[in-house]
Amino acid sequence: MTAPGTGTYTPRPGAAPLPRMITAQALLETKMLLRNGEQLLLTVVIPTLLLVLFSTVDIVDTGSGEAVDFLAPGVLALAVMSTAFTGQAIATGFERRYGVLKRLASSPLPRWGLMTAKTLSVLVTEVLQVILLTVIAFSLGWSPQGNPFAVLLLLVVGTAAFSGLGLLMAGTLKAEATLAAANLVFLLLLVGGGVVVPLDKFPQGAQDVLGLLPIAALSDGLRDVLQHGAGMPWGDVGILAVWAVAALTAAGAFFRWE
Repeated sequence: MTAPGTGTYTPRPGAAPLPRMITAQALLETKMLLRNGEQLLLTVVIPTLLLVLFSTVDIVDTGSGEAVDFLAPGVLALAVMSTAFTGQAIATGFERRYGVLKRLASSPLPRWGLMTAKTLSVLVTEVLQVILLTVIAFSLGWSPQGNPFAVLLLLVVGTAAFSGLGLLMAGTLKAEATLAAANLVFLLLLVGGGVVVPLDKFPQGAQDVLGLLPIAALSDGLRDVLQHGAGMPWGDVGILAVWAVAALTAAGAFFRWE
């Protein structure tokens, strides 16, 4: 007879390995994100409607060539912003308000591990968004060009920039203020970030300022590569990298867990 405590099913108290904890938390975050109707509206419905509407109806002058060739890169940038910034800011802000982050911070999963899991969840959601929007764009006659590596780098650096901004907002403002501010910023950048309206439609002074925004840098960089077949748009990558470093550093310094 097996002595007590030495059987096959003997409990092993203690935390799971860190990679397993991060993976489990990332899967949970992804499921919660995909089950949230408001988040699906931001991440899937709005970008899809904008892509289809402005590609099939002559509302905005997008220059020579097919409208979808101009719009698809901008809508991809919008999808990144909606998930990494707007959606993450709102969800994290209310998790902080209801004490979810405080409880998770006391678990064996370290705080940086939780943020890593949230970032992985954002990346998984963005992959699904990109696949969906790419299929729709192709059905509308999109003819992308350029280097896929340049596109990938822009999307990754852009995600880091918007994720940092979203976490900074969620970690410093009240949940209701985060909800209002994140949606307001989303709408303002949708109009003034070069997503559906070319920046050259704005006055020159405004163009110089708007061109420094992360959404404009991401839109223009993706458009240079996918529409014009340009090489690596280092200027736009640099702007996004500055935003990413500044936002993530500020989020790490000022994020309040309670």
